[in-house]
Amino acid sequence: MTMTDFATRSAETSVPLLPALAERWSPRAFDAAAAVDEDKLRAALEAARWSPSANNSQPWRFIVARRGSEAFDTIVANLAGFNQVWAGSAAALVVAVAETIDAEGKERRWATYDLGQAVAHMTIQAHHDGLHTHQMGGFDAQGLREAFELGEGFIPVSITAIGVLGDADTLPSPLREREVAPRTRRALEDVVVVNA
Repeated sequence: MTMTDFATRSAETSVPLLPALAERWSPRAFDAAAAVDEDKLRAALEAARWSPSANNSQPWRFIVARRGSEAFDTIVANLAGFNQVWAGSAAALVVAVAETIDAEGKERRWATYDLGQAVAHMTIQAHHDGLHTHQMGGFDAQGLREAFELGEGFIPVSITAIGVLGDADTLPSPLREREVAPRTRRALEDVVVVNA
């Protein structure tokens, strides 16, 4: 597989999709020397800001940390070991935080769903602008809550690595094999349970 093939890896979809959707994938190989383009990072966060939410509650917050900062090192220290192997090479790490309780103390039932939409918008905008992203769930949420002094009801849900695509050969063997393996998904008929 050439580096060009590795970089595009467009999905084989059953119907045509927007290029940013079909071409988006989640690499683990990031260029450890490349800084994040600040305009592109801001655009990704702006896309998240404008995503839909229940009753326009916007129950999302983001901790944005660039490689080389103390905040970045704190996030890496709270990653599960398998994510620590590669995520430190990303140009930035973004902790997605759900505000699960409103100002009156009521539960925001859809907060994590809305946060997920915001992160999806962020990743698509980043990909459109030539960045790559990889979302992670393997981390110590309580460790991040304490480190960043998040208040009650603010729950870290995911972490997104953002950066410039790197060389898959920099990854250890099991991760390198996953990096270049063919992309697969369940068939559309397997995920749509009713289509009346």
